[in-house]
Amino acid sequence: MSKLWISAGIEVTEGRDILQAKEALNQLAAVTRQEPDNVKFEVLQHQDKPENFTLWECWNNDEALQKHFAAPHTLDYLAQEWTKVIYVERLYKLEREDVGAEV
Repeated sequence: MSKLWISAGIEVTEGRDILQAKEALNQLAAVTRQEPDNVKFEVLQHQDKPENFTLWECWNNDEALQKHFAAPHTLDYLAQEWTKVIYVERLYKLEREDVGAEV
C-alpha cells in the first residue's frame, strides 16, 4: 500500500511573532518525527514570505495521520494558534509501475 504524503501550507497567525512560531514549529517537528508511523516531517520557510511555511509530511497510512492529530504534542501546538492552515494536499508518490497507469 502506498504511503500518505501531505503538503500543507501554513501562515503565522496575525499578531504572533515569527521567530516564536518557528521555534514552536521546530519543537512540533522534533516530537512528530518520533511518532512510530511518521516517515518524514519537514518544515520549510518561504524565502519571499517569511511568515509562510510548507510542511512536507509522509505517513505510513491515514490512521497514522489521524493519530498524529490526536497526539498531545499536536493538540498543544494547535491550541496555541501559532499558525493557520492555508491548504492541505493529500498526495501519493508515483512509482515506476504507476507510469502510464490511469488514475
